Amino acid sequence: PSLTMLASNAFRIAGRRITPTKKFASTCQRSLVSNAAKPTQESTNFYSMTPLLAAAGFTIGAGFVITQNEFSFCSKSVQEAVEKSENKFSSYWPRNIMILFGPPGAGKGTHGPRIEHLLNIPQLSTGDMLRAAVAAQTEVGKKAQSIMKAGGLVSDDIVVGIIRDRIREPDCKFGFILDGFPRTLAQAKALDKMLAEEGACVTKVIELQVPDEVLEERICGRWIHKKSGRSYHVKYAPPKTMEVGSDGKPTPESMKDDETGEPLIQRPDDTATALVKRLDGYHKQTVPILSHYEPKGIVRTVNANQEMDGVWGEIKKAMERK
Repeated sequence: PSLTMLASNAFRIAGRRITPTKKFASTCQRSLVSNAAKPTQESTNFYSMTPLLAAAGFTIGAGFVITQNEFSFCSKSVQEAVEKSENKFSSYWPRNIMILFGPPGAGKGTHGPRIEHLLNIPQLSTGDMLRAAVAAQTEVGKKAQSIMKAGGLVSDDIVVGIIRDRIREPDCKFGFILDGFPRTLAQAKALDKMLAEEGACVTKVIELQVPDEVLEERICGRWIHKKSGRSYHVKYAPPKTMEVGSDGKPTPESMKDDETGEPLIQRPDDTATALVKRLDGYHKQTVPILSHYEPKGIVRTVNANQEMDGVWGEIKKAMERK
């Protein structure tokens, strides 16, 4: 169904199931006015619109939130209505579970946060989740820690278990974005199995396409803010503080994050030599994942070898529900 139809249905259902709203309004008004006072027409109209506004907000996936502070004068009844709508939305509409796909340097680190902000769902990095699980000493985190201390590689089962724990957290209720996982067909199948057990599935795979010959310049000029994952480039997206030395290269001490002022770093494997090996692994092990998801009709391809605004425009088009 189209977004317009969904919105229309939500308004109609909200009006049919929650009206008459005078009772709802009077519940809130009793906490605002004394028995001798009469509610104004303006306040009555406002409260009568609340369930409709909530329904519209959840329908378009905007994360319409009514906080306790904003409606502290009638917090209990309003909060119950909002939570009921949230639970219904998360139960009966598919979660927006997206895989951001592309070779190193394709722009995942640049556009991932923009998708996160637009959809109000978290972007999940397996590395970050692994470190958080170890720090929290969860059952899966302890297993991963013991393996890493012994110098071994964390198995796919453990990584999938860490993802399972993470996506059960409240901020993943309406969906999430996976970046850096799955990297192999076996991992994709393990992910599908776990999501099915959770009553969910991957709903979109967005592939950022960039020719291999373009990636070397992108990779070797990339600088990253380690804590946030924000990505910069000396040519295409330099930090505001960047200064160039006499050799024509940026001075490392001038490379700082625009938002925090903290130092930026270059990854050890962001070199031309390492890129050759990384691309070989990408084409042999990761690209076959696209063929796995294509029969489901959820793969969208984006030309990421163009100006940033053009890439973002194609990504937004790719995210539209068909």
